[in-house]
Amino acid sequence: MVTAGATASGRGPNGGPFAKYTAMTANPHHVAVWLDHKEARIFRIADETFEESTLRDPQHHVRRETSRQAVDGKHPQDPKQFLHDVARAVDAADEVLVVGPSSAKLQFIKYAHAHDPKLAQRIVGVETVDHPTDPQLVAFARHYFRGADRMLGLT
Repeated sequence: MVTAGATASGRGPNGGPFAKYTAMTANPHHVAVWLDHKEARIFRIADETFEESTLRDPQHHVRRETSRQAVDGKHPQDPKQFLHDVARAVDAADEVLVVGPSSAKLQFIKYAHAHDPKLAQRIVGVETVDHPTDPQLVAFARHYFRGADRMLGLT
């Protein structure tokens, strides 16, 4: 897993390009997850800054031998473990926006409903987006969260 904090300008709050912003890690309110079948990029978003971390699906980086337990060479637990890891990474968020270019975001929603109903209740939206830059994704998420907060009567 790779973790780096940044502001919209790409600089961390302490001035370094990858300075970790620990204040947001303690109590993230808004979290956006960009998800495909290979990785999840998790953005903890504050008013002026954001922190990004990346989780990679190990099945896309490790060659696996076929076993009797695998069906067609695929290990059925790998996708579940990846989705479980993503769910744990956003567990402390009050509101979660799930975005991405593929069906992985819908698999994550199904996983959350089946295995983590409390997380599923905190998912405020699911949107299809391609491969935005970090600042583009954060701007999109901030706009989305402002609208969601207004609808929920939080602002």
